[in-house]
Amino acid sequence: MKKVLLIEDDEVIRENAAEILSLSQFEVKAAKNGKEGVLLAKDWLPDVIVCDIMMPELDGYAVLHVLSKDPMTSEIPFIFLTAKVEGKEIRKGMELGADDYLTKPFDEMDLVRAIETRLRKKEMSEKRWDKRIKEFDGFIDDVRSKATFEDTIEDFPEVKYQKKQVIFHEGDLPEFVFLIRNGKIKISKNHVDGKELVTRILSRGDFFGFTAMIEGHNYSESAVALDDVLVRKIPKKDFLNLLYGDPALSNRFIKILTKEVEEKEAQVLSIAYDTVRKRTSEALLSLSSSSLVQKESQAEISITREDLAKMIGDATETAIRCLSDLKEDGLIEVRGRKILVKDVNGLKKLRW
Repeated sequence: MKKVLLIEDDEVIRENAAEILSLSQFEVKAAKNGKEGVLLAKDWLPDVIVCDIMMPELDGYAVLHVLSKDPMTSEIPFIFLTAKVEGKEIRKGMELGADDYLTKPFDEMDLVRAIETRLRKKEMSEKRWDKRIKEFDGFIDDVRSKATFEDTIEDFPEVKYQKKQVIFHEGDLPEFVFLIRNGKIKISKNHVDGKELVTRILSRGDFFGFTAMIEGHNYSESAVALDDVLVRKIPKKDFLNLLYGDPALSNRFIKILTKEVEEKEAQVLSIAYDTVRKRTSEALLSLSSSSLVQKESQAEISITREDLAKMIGDATETAIRCLSDLKEDGLIEVRGRKILVKDVNGLKKLRW
């Protein structure tokens, strides 16, 4: 039950208002002057204060001023009851921090509605604040886990791989987790008939190779350098010690795993049901988001037509024809092996 403090020197108004509020399922306490009201507010800490302006001992302005200086009472919604309706009087109250005004004589339901409105606004404000606190706490946790982990792995060696060099094959025993420092990595799977499907293109800051290690089986995918890359190699034992010894780090990798699963499910559905044009657009958008060369709404992609075809799950000739169509539509520009996405928003529209 919400608590309402009523500060009013007129006995009839005070008793009538208290009765109205009690019947409206509020817990009510009343004070007959400003001084008594201040003491009761600080002791009882109501959810809302309804206060007359013209009173003995302390007037309503003084009550609001005193309570606004106390951190325990400064956030309590404050509603004035007054016979004064001049603009300067209202402005004075608002400048002191009043939330609302009710003029005497007031309708019973106006009083109830005014209180309920203030309570709703306070509740919404508290929810927004709680959300911001949680977001901030999450941000701090992410920063701490990232800083701690990045600092921790700083001593592990960095290794260079040349373009097209295999980092690990599908079926290999996992011995390292990799963090890309520079360049791009292609992650792919092979079908029994020898066909290859590119599942992800990874770039700077991405981890890979940890899924098999966590699940305790061999690599289910292959990793190949798309260009000259620099990666940091974290030995299995060290990675698992870090993973199981740091809850924040564990949470971080759970989020990465979840995202990977969602992306793979979306890719499977896309190959099964989407048109080639839509699949190609999705692939180009995915590559654009990880492109190191971006300017405004454009992105430059470096990928072979064969690898692009493997991303969309179709023949190379089909991928080339689709690129030609997108070029004619003015969405992309082809510069040798490089593809310039000229209109990212235009590609996004092809999703629907």
